[in-house]
Amino acid sequence: GLDLSHCVGTNSLGPAGPWRSGGPCKMKRVRTVFKPEQLERLEQEFLKQQYMVGTERVDLAATLHLTETQVKVWFQNRRIKWRKQSMEQKAAKLSQFGVIQPASADSTDSKDHEEDTVDVEL
Repeated sequence: GLDLSHCVGTNSLGPAGPWRSGGPCKMKRVRTVFKPEQLERLEQEFLKQQYMVGTERVDLAATLHLTETQVKVWFQNRRIKWRKQSMEQKAAKLSQFGVIQPASADSTDSKDHEEDTVDVEL
Protein backbone atom coordinates (compact mmCIF):
# COMPACT_ATOMS: atom_id res chain seq x y z
CA GLY A 1 0.00 0.00 0.00
CA LEU A 2 0.98 3.62 -0.24
CA ASP A 3 1.24 5.90 2.79
CA LEU A 4 0.02 9.41 2.02
CA SER A 5 -0.34 10.52 5.64
CA HIS A 6 2.64 12.86 5.29
CA CYS A 7 0.98 14.75 2.43
CA VAL A 8 -0.60 18.11 3.19
CA GLY A 9 -3.46 19.48 1.14
CA THR A 10 -3.76 16.60 -1.31
CA ASN A 11 -7.55 16.93 -1.34
CA SER A 12 -7.45 20.46 -2.73
CA LEU A 13 -5.27 19.33 -5.62
CA GLY A 14 -7.24 16.19 -6.34
CA PRO A 15 -6.08 12.63 -5.75
CA ALA A 16 -2.33 12.10 -5.66
CA GLY A 17 -1.01 9.91 -8.43
CA PRO A 18 2.33 8.53 -9.52
CA TRP A 19 2.40 11.16 -12.28
CA ARG A 20 2.85 13.88 -9.64
CA SER A 21 6.48 13.10 -8.93
CA GLY A 22 7.52 16.77 -8.97
CA GLY A 23 5.11 17.87 -6.25
CA PRO A 24 5.75 18.19 -2.51
CA CYS A 25 4.09 14.82 -1.88
CA LYS A 26 5.99 11.68 -2.74
CA MET A 27 4.44 8.27 -2.34
CA LYS A 28 6.15 6.05 0.18
CA ARG A 29 6.55 2.35 -0.43
CA VAL A 30 5.61 0.13 2.49
CA ARG A 31 8.19 -2.48 3.45
CA THR A 32 6.93 -6.05 3.26
CA VAL A 33 7.16 -7.87 6.58
CA PHE A 34 7.43 -11.62 6.02
CA LYS A 35 6.10 -14.15 8.51
CA PRO A 36 8.68 -16.57 9.98
CA GLU A 37 7.05 -19.49 8.12
CA GLN A 38 7.32 -17.61 4.82
CA LEU A 39 10.99 -16.78 5.44
CA GLU A 40 11.76 -20.39 6.34
CA ARG A 41 10.22 -21.65 3.10
CA LEU A 42 11.91 -18.93 1.02
CA GLU A 43 15.30 -19.83 2.55
CA GLN A 44 14.69 -23.55 1.84
CA GLU A 45 13.96 -22.76 -1.80
CA PHE A 46 17.00 -20.47 -2.01
CA LEU A 47 19.26 -23.30 -0.80
CA LYS A 48 17.98 -25.44 -3.69
CA GLN A 49 18.33 -22.73 -6.32
CA GLN A 50 19.33 -19.07 -6.22
CA TYR A 51 17.07 -18.10 -9.14
CA MET A 52 13.34 -18.75 -9.17
CA VAL A 53 11.45 -18.01 -12.36
CA GLY A 54 8.26 -18.82 -14.22
CA THR A 55 5.69 -21.20 -12.85
CA GLU A 56 7.88 -22.13 -9.87
CA ARG A 57 7.81 -18.51 -8.69
CA VAL A 58 4.05 -18.24 -9.31
CA ASP A 59 3.41 -21.47 -7.38
CA LEU A 60 5.64 -20.46 -4.46
CA ALA A 61 3.99 -17.04 -4.25
CA ALA A 62 0.52 -18.64 -4.18
CA THR A 63 1.59 -21.17 -1.54
CA LEU A 64 3.00 -18.43 0.71
CA HIS A 65 0.11 -15.99 0.06
CA LEU A 66 2.52 -13.45 -1.44
CA THR A 67 2.60 -11.71 -4.79
CA GLU A 68 4.95 -12.93 -7.49
CA THR A 69 6.73 -9.56 -7.28
CA GLN A 70 7.34 -9.99 -3.54
CA VAL A 71 8.94 -13.40 -4.16
CA LYS A 72 11.02 -12.02 -7.03
CA VAL A 73 12.32 -9.09 -4.97
CA TRP A 74 13.04 -11.35 -1.97
CA PHE A 75 15.19 -13.58 -4.21
CA GLN A 76 17.00 -10.55 -5.66
CA ASN A 77 17.77 -9.21 -2.20
CA ARG A 78 18.79 -12.66 -0.91
CA ARG A 79 21.25 -13.13 -3.80
CA ILE A 80 22.89 -9.82 -2.94
CA LYS A 81 23.17 -10.87 0.72
CA TRP A 82 24.61 -14.25 -0.36
CA ARG A 83 27.24 -12.60 -2.60
CA LYS A 84 28.23 -10.20 0.18
CA GLN A 85 28.61 -13.07 2.67
CA SER A 86 30.68 -15.04 0.13
CA MET A 87 33.00 -12.08 -0.42
CA GLU A 88 33.41 -11.55 3.35
CA GLN A 89 34.27 -15.23 3.85
CA LYS A 90 36.78 -15.08 1.00
CA ALA A 91 38.38 -11.94 2.47
CA ALA A 92 38.60 -13.58 5.89
CA LYS A 93 40.35 -16.64 4.43
CA LEU A 94 42.80 -14.47 2.51
CA SER A 95 43.60 -12.41 5.59
CA GLN A 96 44.23 -15.63 7.53
CA PHE A 97 47.04 -16.43 5.12
CA GLY A 98 48.41 -12.91 5.20
CA VAL A 99 47.20 -11.99 1.73
CA ILE A 100 46.22 -8.34 1.59
CA GLN A 101 42.82 -7.76 0.03
CA PRO A 102 42.60 -4.92 -2.53
CA ALA A 103 40.62 -1.92 -1.25
CA SER A 104 38.20 -2.15 -4.17
CA ALA A 105 36.87 -5.54 -3.04
CA ASP A 106 34.83 -3.98 -0.23
CA SER A 107 33.26 -1.42 -2.53
CA THR A 108 32.25 -3.87 -5.26
CA ASP A 109 28.83 -2.81 -6.43
CA SER A 110 26.48 -5.76 -6.73
CA LYS A 111 24.15 -3.64 -8.86
CA ASP A 112 26.43 -4.49 -11.79
CA HIS A 113 24.79 -7.92 -11.69
CA GLU A 114 21.32 -7.09 -10.38
CA GLU A 115 18.58 -4.61 -10.96
CA ASP A 116 18.04 -2.05 -8.25
CA THR A 117 16.30 -3.78 -5.39
CA VAL A 118 13.10 -2.42 -3.96
CA ASP A 119 10.58 -3.58 -1.43
CA VAL A 120 7.19 -3.71 -3.09
CA GLU A 121 3.86 -4.57 -1.56
CA LEU A 122 0.94 -4.92 -3.92
